[in-house]
Amino acid sequence: PGSVSAAFQEYLQHLGLQDFPCGFGSWNKSRCLDARRSPWAEPAALEETMPPGEETPEALLELLRDQHSPWALPLDCSPQERLLREVAVLAPELLHGSRVFQAVKSLRILDKGVEEVDEGLLRFQQLEELILSANHISRVTSAHLPRTLKVLELCCNAVDDLQDLCAQPPPELQHLGLGYNRLCGPSQEKHLTVDFWPNLVSLDLSFNNLTDLLELVSQVSTLQNLHILVLQGNPLALIPTYRGFLVDSLPKLSILDDIHIRPEEREQFHGLARQPELIRSEARVVVSIGEMKGLPNPEAFQQLEFGSEGPVIIYSYCVTYEF
Repeated sequence: PGSVSAAFQEYLQHLGLQDFPCGFGSWNKSRCLDARRSPWAEPAALEETMPPGEETPEALLELLRDQHSPWALPLDCSPQERLLREVAVLAPELLHGSRVFQAVKSLRILDKGVEEVDEGLLRFQQLEELILSANHISRVTSAHLPRTLKVLELCCNAVDDLQDLCAQPPPELQHLGLGYNRLCGPSQEKHLTVDFWPNLVSLDLSFNNLTDLLELVSQVSTLQNLHILVLQGNPLALIPTYRGFLVDSLPKLSILDDIHIRPEEREQFHGLARQPELIRSEARVVVSIGEMKGLPNPEAFQQLEFGSEGPVIIYSYCVTYEF
């Protein structure tokens, strides 16, 4: 699709909100006769006013809910998808045309080839959750994000810079998911402060290329509401004192790398935050070679006597490790 708006149009076609048994049509013409009727009215009460030959709301809802029906949604569909389709039966006028944008509070577009977060998102004036994981997004312009947003998940994309995202971020955002992207330190930490994210509770930066632990902690420590932080998979997580330094530096943190911080762990690492000299930009990797096959035995060449007329062959080997 290219853009989020194009992907949403495909999503609407998948839901079929204007097709039988949803939407307007000969099967439920009376839906448009009284727009004041509540979409939550009991089907039994509506049945009394049905014109002859028109399907009852109860019968139409049964076509949506029965898993053996050809119009039923898959079992793993979201509660919002079920709700939208049922509203499209009971009160399709609420989802007609541009009104559908007012009814969507959660939008999940996964692995749809999306590359652009376009300004069409601003039509979702009630949107609170936006999940755009496993796409091809490299830049996010904050001016295109609804101000009502509380959850923004961009896992498994190609985001390598946060400047555009932080220009005008949603003020009420509580979760920001940027795991499995291309963020590189030490240039991105400056965008992770309370000035941009005053209400952030959860931050996922896992599996990027962040390297400066001291700078990251100095910025993230300004997030007064932060309780969940995920940094595993970054080079800085290889530092020997990594977890202890974070636990002591961020006293309000409850979960680090999906592991709860216990009181005894805080006591164990108490005072480590005041020893930044222990944070070194290095890591040690020990590699043990168990067995190598197909190489000549060097002991056979050590048995040659000094001054022997036989040829002397010297072998040298280079073992390369890629990380």
